[in-house]
Amino acid sequence: MLRKIPIQQLRVGMFVHEVCGSWIEHPFWRASFKVTDARQMAQLAVVKELIIDTDKGLDIDSPEPDVVCIDDAEIAAAPEAQNLGLASNNAPKAGRASFQKELVRAQRIVAQSRTVMQTMFQDVRMGKAMDIEHCLPLVDDITQSVFRNPGTIVSLARLKTSDDYTYMHSVAVCALMVSLAKQLELSPEDTREAGMAGLLHDIGKALMPQDVLNKPGALTPAEFAIMKGHPEAGHRMLVEGQGVGEAALDVCLHHHEKFNGKGYPHGLEGEAIGLFARMGAVCDVYDAITSNRPYKVGWDPADSIQKMSTWTKAGHFDERIFQAFVRSVGIYPIGALVKLKSGKLAVVVEQGKKSLVEPVVRVFFSTKANEPIAPELLNLGAKHVTDQIVSRESPATWGFKHLDDLWLTQPLS
Repeated sequence: MLRKIPIQQLRVGMFVHEVCGSWIEHPFWRASFKVTDARQMAQLAVVKELIIDTDKGLDIDSPEPDVVCIDDAEIAAAPEAQNLGLASNNAPKAGRASFQKELVRAQRIVAQSRTVMQTMFQDVRMGKAMDIEHCLPLVDDITQSVFRNPGTIVSLARLKTSDDYTYMHSVAVCALMVSLAKQLELSPEDTREAGMAGLLHDIGKALMPQDVLNKPGALTPAEFAIMKGHPEAGHRMLVEGQGVGEAALDVCLHHHEKFNGKGYPHGLEGEAIGLFARMGAVCDVYDAITSNRPYKVGWDPADSIQKMSTWTKAGHFDERIFQAFVRSVGIYPIGALVKLKSGKLAVVVEQGKKSLVEPVVRVFFSTKANEPIAPELLNLGAKHVTDQIVSRESPATWGFKHLDDLWLTQPLS
């Protein structure tokens, strides 16, 4: 029996079916857990009411005569849910932060996420059951970072080494999925599910042979056939676990499907591919091609967007989803090398507030003099600035190997 109770009546041994209120107000995103210790009690103290299942845990000491049964529609319509945004399609709001201010927090999140993902993959390889609850705080941290400043953690997560690519790729896709969900104006619940789906989408790779997964060169046809089994392997494992949402299951299984029906494992076409899986396909490819891999150096972010645009026209991605993705990361993503009308070269350090083609850049090289110049921050969207981007440039062509240092550096005085 489901019963709504005030938080004051909660005690250890009760089985929580639903926590009333917005998921961003408390650490318990999923229902269906038993209260086992004082730590959980303290964390739940921030909410006013919750739903318990008396068939799976303890009831209140003195049950009231009229037991109130609650369904999802009633929860969504409740005044406290409306006040916290559950009944709205707007994504959760977070205070806006500058890129540099968010950078410190995002660096800490990325460092912590590396340990979380390494442990998760190792546990899967050892045959241990996955505990999705351990992932929730990480997805929460990533989500809040994206809402404070979308480009910061997305850009940081791209800076993975070839050695930790498998782990950190999932973190990057999580951040990209949240950013894309924000751009699509998905609900708080769907934004949360998108982030979790991104984090778990490649978990099947933990079950692949390590010599194939980490091979420093191109895969043979036989090895590629093995790797193509990772979506189904991951999906089977997630199905066997508990607490994994439908979005995560779908993205895990279908993030390699193509909109034209030429993907795998099922050759789904068009909108037969679920929304989250279509989102996952775009985010997965973008991070893969912009990251350093065991067998290749990552492509420039702006070049990657251009290549993906071509692939979209060829039917690889859902065009509506891809266009939203471009708006979320920018036509000139953070870290992109661009040439200005003045002949100066600059690296993009932050997206513009009003226009995709007017980001904040750090100018550092003169093509006319063919030599470095004193670095200078330039907001191309400012009224007094007349310079503008005329082209994307390849860092390899110019021989620049440390562009990331330019956008990661602290602001110039």
